Amino acid sequence: MRIQIVDAFTARPFAGNPAGVVVLSAFPDTAWMQRVAAEVHLSETAFLHPLPPGAEADFALRWFTPVVEVALCGHATLASAHVLGRDKTSFATLSGVLTATATDDGWYTLDFPTAPLSPIDAPPWLSGVLGAEIVSVHHTGPNTDDLLVELADEATVRGLRPDLSTLATKENRGVIVTAAAAEPDGGYDFVSRFFGAAAGVGEDPVTGSAHTALTPFWSARLGGRTSMTGYQASARGGFVRVTQAGDRTLLTGQAVTTIDGELLV
Repeated sequence: MRIQIVDAFTARPFAGNPAGVVVLSAFPDTAWMQRVAAEVHLSETAFLHPLPPGAEADFALRWFTPVVEVALCGHATLASAHVLGRDKTSFATLSGVLTATATDDGWYTLDFPTAPLSPIDAPPWLSGVLGAEIVSVHHTGPNTDDLLVELADEATVRGLRPDLSTLATKENRGVIVTAAAAEPDGGYDFVSRFFGAAAGVGEDPVTGSAHTALTPFWSARLGGRTSMTGYQASARGGFVRVTQAGDRTLLTGQAVTTIDGELLV
């Protein structure tokens, strides 16, 4: 059985966010997919299979971290579209039907549901666990269930060293930290990082699904702009072009295959 590793939201190998992609004829036992995802040990492994003509989408798609199945994942969807190599592909998922559209120059645009944002008071533990003062906190949902935390500036986001062991005990999927770009002409409008310890992902290199919340958040703070670029400042790093389209968010990035192998079990 073939498995490919694709670096998503990047045009060069060993950057962006790597995802495993396994194309099947049908979904096998869930426990088997979870074991494969644990063995691959990337932030997500995607499993997909074609649907019959007349179905709601072209493929069914599921995503697994090393420890849990998740309801929405951007980079592994982009990786799946890259593996399939089609001009346009629709996927039936736990978050509804998602589409990926390719361009001739190697870019993919994902059409995802926008994450609703609810302002909340910062949990008492949050500032200490992050090791930084907090400007604001929002809850994202329902497909993501993250805390979106605004910090003072880009340097604070980049220098953060959170207590991941404590974050792993919390109930939310993850914590997004973000700030405006330090340089207005630096090639991106906002910076972020994502910590998903509760889902088995200490720091995710580039999180497409987080940008379904970051997009409306920064659109409101940047004068209602609908098209922006985010930079996720992990060790690998990656850019996500975003467009706010009402209750949908468009995420655009590139991808490159780095490993093409075979599952023997």
